[in-house]
Amino acid sequence: MQHHDDDSISNPCQNPHFDEILQINLKRRELLAGGIGAALVGFFGVPGVSSLTGMRAADAAGTIGPIPPSNGFGGIGFDGIAPNTLANGLVDDVLLPPGYSYEVLYAWGDPIGALGQRPGEPAWRDDASNDSIDQTLQSGDHHDGMHFFPRPGRLGSSRGVLCVNHEYNNQQFLFPDGTANWNLEKVRKSQHAHGVSIVELWRHPRTGRWEVKRPSPFARRIHGNTPMQLTGPAAGDDLLKTDADPTGTRVLGTLNNCANGYTPWGTYLTCEENWNGYFANPTGDVVGVPGDDQKFETLSGQTRYGISQTGFGYRWHEHDDRFRADLNPNEPNRFGYVVEIDPSSPRSMPKKRTALGRCKHENCEHVVAGSGQVVLYTGDDERNEYIYKFVTTGSYNPNNRRANMDLLDEGTLYVAKFNGDNTGVWIPLTPATSGLETWSQAEICIKTRQAADAVGATMMDRPEWISANPSAPANVYCTLTNNSRRGTTPESSHTPDGLNNAGSARPPVDAANPRGDDGSPSGNAYGHIIRWHEDGDDSTSTTFTWDIFVLAGDPDKTEERLQGNVNGDLFNSPDGLWFDSAGRLWIQTDATTNALSYATGGVNENIGTNQMLCADPASGEIRRFLTGPLGSEVTGVTGTPDRKTLFVNLQHPGEGGSSSAANPTAVSDWPDRGARPRSATIVITRDNGGEIGGL
Repeated sequence: MQHHDDDSISNPCQNPHFDEILQINLKRRELLAGGIGAALVGFFGVPGVSSLTGMRAADAAGTIGPIPPSNGFGGIGFDGIAPNTLANGLVDDVLLPPGYSYEVLYAWGDPIGALGQRPGEPAWRDDASNDSIDQTLQSGDHHDGMHFFPRPGRLGSSRGVLCVNHEYNNQQFLFPDGTANWNLEKVRKSQHAHGVSIVELWRHPRTGRWEVKRPSPFARRIHGNTPMQLTGPAAGDDLLKTDADPTGTRVLGTLNNCANGYTPWGTYLTCEENWNGYFANPTGDVVGVPGDDQKFETLSGQTRYGISQTGFGYRWHEHDDRFRADLNPNEPNRFGYVVEIDPSSPRSMPKKRTALGRCKHENCEHVVAGSGQVVLYTGDDERNEYIYKFVTTGSYNPNNRRANMDLLDEGTLYVAKFNGDNTGVWIPLTPATSGLETWSQAEICIKTRQAADAVGATMMDRPEWISANPSAPANVYCTLTNNSRRGTTPESSHTPDGLNNAGSARPPVDAANPRGDDGSPSGNAYGHIIRWHEDGDDSTSTTFTWDIFVLAGDPDKTEERLQGNVNGDLFNSPDGLWFDSAGRLWIQTDATTNALSYATGGVNENIGTNQMLCADPASGEIRRFLTGPLGSEVTGVTGTPDRKTLFVNLQHPGEGGSSSAANPTAVSDWPDRGARPRSATIVITRDNGGEIGGL
């Protein structure tokens, strides 16, 4: 996922970090065991609810009892491949185990095939001359999280609808001249390259190859200017009202669509992550808002969410005042949500579900509890931010889809506190909780980070994707990608020090985040995966036990903080995380994007380009399945019900190094060879027609 190492974005809060247990012997941590199995959602159908049986209660604090493998998963059925490093040849391509093949299915700029589009139009132009209108009918850029909604019945593994996130873009690839001659048309094209694609897929009955079906009544592009509805507790609040929308219930667009989720009633959840980078406050002021109240959209409130004077370099604010955070201080409050989209209804309006809180959401994993309530987990992807869960008030009705369509508007939002004895508690973010008595629920949903600060939640090492074991959904895993500010001298600062630096937390290590600084500034450079078990096998529980599933690392490193305890193939910076229906846990990585540097030196020379691995949750064994092209991030994975087709996204190939508008292929020319690099969805199959990852 896109990450900016900017002091202004880090959490300035000083919540406790279990200083009494700083001396942790990493090598003694046991891997957590997991269960097997799943049920996939059917497109338009009524999906089955995942089994709630098979999970043992914690035998003791910090140790979760093992679950024997189910009949669907007898182990990992391939040998791990070598890392893509300079020593191994450094290949600018996707590499897979013997017996597996891939094809490019859907790349940035490909037409979506909506009804009324001419066949093949608007076509991709390698000279980047497609305009902003073209971009509304083409695949967006920087493919990220996605989900495949299969058609019901026997067609489910050969036909369905794919929803794909488009996180951000690189201006040197988007325009022939990069950011030169900047104007509103360029801003619009950049905005339209964000958002979500909805395309119909089918395995062609004659060729047997997967294709985007064009035209399709389901094909749709949702982008940075698509009308959306704000719903839930914050809808209509004064903090969401603008001159363009005095009701506080309508907003244009969704941005920085990182990872994703889906619901058991067949809707897609797209998550707004680094939305703050599109806004800028060039004057360092906030028009019409007196004082300096942290809880509201004042100067300090903007910096708590990472809004700076210049943004991340998109320069939208220069031609679109909506992104001037000084002139329109409430507009940023309208981003940072989980957005629900109905792929079966192309004319339906997407809904930003404010009840799930506002932050930099990574993904949104759901579980249906035994009570029928829907539980959703999400991480706030920034250094020293928090892990949240949301429990609906109402229950899922598998027999009435319409009854579920606004289920995400009412419920309780919680934030996690991980204790040093391997227990944990979910703290409710409501006015009834100590520290939030003067807050309204609308304020909590808009100022979620500040609310979590106030109740003493645990600052984590960039919590990213969360995935629940589908046959034992009280077992939940979360990737903690890395944290360059873990273990250095803490700074205390809720007092702004200029708009670009509100002060940044540098917490010491704690039990849940056990690796930090040893004299260098890199903190937890490799990252880890944490796992918890909800007490009583009940996903609505407010208490849990936890342990660390794996510490990523390289045993050849001399520093203990870099060594890790991987049982199998090495990796670092775990990011994407997904259970398939057989119970395999797939891990995707997001190390630094400069392909040459991370393949040839620094902490990554033995790990290479970004990759996807498969973990056996019962044994803890991990094997490398895929390595990506130079400069790419491996992110987003979904599959067909028969487990014979896997869809994987390769984001921003060619990013970093000497890439420029004048020389876009300096790092990579994947996938078109000789042309500018393009993010793309690939389809992976097994040459013998067997199950992906199976024996």
